[in-house]
Amino acid sequence: MKEDEMINALTIDVEDYFHVSAFESVSSPESWDGCELRVDRNTEKILAILDEAGVKATFFVLGWVAQKLPNLIRTIAREGHEVASHGFGHRRVTTQSRSEFRNDVLKSKQLLEDLISQRVLGYRAPSYSISYNSLWAFDELVEAGYLYDSSVFPVKHDFYGIAAWPRFPFCLLGDGEGRWAPEGEQPRADAAEPESRLQEIPVTTLRIGRRNFPIAGGGYFRLFPYGFTRWGLLQINRKDRQPFVFYLHPWEIDPDQPRMVGAGWKSRTRHYLNLDLTEGRLRRLLQDFTFAPIRELLRDPAYVQSTEVVVYERKGWPPV
Repeated sequence: MKEDEMINALTIDVEDYFHVSAFESVSSPESWDGCELRVDRNTEKILAILDEAGVKATFFVLGWVAQKLPNLIRTIAREGHEVASHGFGHRRVTTQSRSEFRNDVLKSKQLLEDLISQRVLGYRAPSYSISYNSLWAFDELVEAGYLYDSSVFPVKHDFYGIAAWPRFPFCLLGDGEGRWAPEGEQPRADAAEPESRLQEIPVTTLRIGRRNFPIAGGGYFRLFPYGFTRWGLLQINRKDRQPFVFYLHPWEIDPDQPRMVGAGWKSRTRHYLNLDLTEGRLRRLLQDFTFAPIRELLRDPAYVQSTEVVVYERKGWPPV
């Protein structure tokens, strides 16, 4: 029996072990073609696990992977999961110029839509790397036709995080000049009316005292005992009365993946910790909680504010 019948969002970031930002100093894009490709078998295994549990998810697919494995992406869509964009080349936003980012998100979106013959609605930046210094990225996402973003991680971290922004879904307002703020705040003092709006689906955090703590996936899912993760997620469902957004990577269920040579101890520790435990924990998670893709949750008026629903109705929301 499920611990709680609230519907949460399950998200899978489809990338391979050699794409991760922690290894970018020893794994350049020029070297990727020479690496053993394992994302296909790992993603197929996740698809089988989800099918066994009767769960659908959002797959944020890296364009590089889609180009290499088009049939894998078609399979994800054919099995009823949502296909969203993880960009093309897994470069952190903060390492790209605005024009490079624009080309990256447009290329990825077009490639995915051509493969699955469906509209791609959502985007997630590699390593959640939209920060205060790169808020202009939201302008480019709106211009490219994305309806929601899931790049904000409201924590403090050396790679990512906008700690002061809301923990749960909110509408972002932009002034048209690269300044953005959550609804209820103004992007700039003299802005009479926002130029742009974008639905933000942040990765969920657990509030303890005055701080937000990561609880909903990735390395934290491997670091914390499963009992603590389950407790924290139940706090979000029962105490906060909010769905949580959980994330995982296919390489996290692959303890036999090749080891990257030359990476620092901190990066190695983060990446390889408890890989042998992830699959079992994922199976328990799917038994304990109810999940759906992000696009399904966004159809629920209880999940988004009425002002945001109006914005999407003007853009043909909900999607067919």
